[in-house]
Amino acid sequence: MDEPLIFTCPRCGSEVEGRFYGPCAACTTELRATQGSAAREVEAAAYEPKMNVTPNAVATKD
Repeated sequence: MDEPLIFTCPRCGSEVEGRFYGPCAACTTELRATQGSAAREVEAAAYEPKMNVTPNAVATKD
């Protein structure tokens, strides 16, 4: 079951041996170098409930 597969690289067309189907190691390295980007922080907007949402009657009881 853990036997390596022999297949054609979908990117460069060379015969490769690998555990999973996909780009060969050389193509993967090239793609990471040219297409990859650094992780960045993304700030999410604060949650604001919709106007049609009403508070729970028990929570507003005095």
